[in-house]
Amino acid sequence: MDLNHLQLPATVIADLYPASLIETGELSFPANELASSKTGNIHVHEEAPSKTFRWLGENKKNILIVVDYADAVHLPDAALQLLTSILGACQLSLADVAVLNLSSQPSKEYAVVNTYFKPRIALLFDVEPAAFGLPMNFPFFQLQAFARTTFLYAPPLQQLESDKVLKSKLWVSLKRLFNL
Repeated sequence: MDLNHLQLPATVIADLYPASLIETGELSFPANELASSKTGNIHVHEEAPSKTFRWLGENKKNILIVVDYADAVHLPDAALQLLTSILGACQLSLADVAVLNLSSQPSKEYAVVNTYFKPRIALLFDVEPAAFGLPMNFPFFQLQAFARTTFLYAPPLQQLESDKVLKSKLWVSLKRLFNL
């Protein structure tokens, strides 16, 4: 076995990279960089926006979960634990979704966020649809289709954790949304 085909045990890899094995998904564009394309003798210049989105998960199934926590990078631990149990009940994991904390994002508008994540499903926890840039408001637990995305607006995760009635209403909506 040569150096190019060396296989290390998982424990050794974990010891080598203790803080960087969790992918947070980062997309960035440099500020004021010009993108140009050349068509014959015509040069088209477009200014690329300066945006850096940070999220939790891998977004494998194009499911966007939008939260707003000013005191956490992504989610507080209790909210993350509840969210992972909700995802597990829906036969999903963090790898299937992108958890976006609006408080630490360069843009809080749906149109900009949609350009990067292209969600087919968006769950809004304590983020009002109109405040997110949607041209409509709708009540908690109502499935709302708009621009090739199905939205579900729900109360904050902390409130869901302590209220069984709200949690059961969420579950009814999630069963319809994910055909469970």
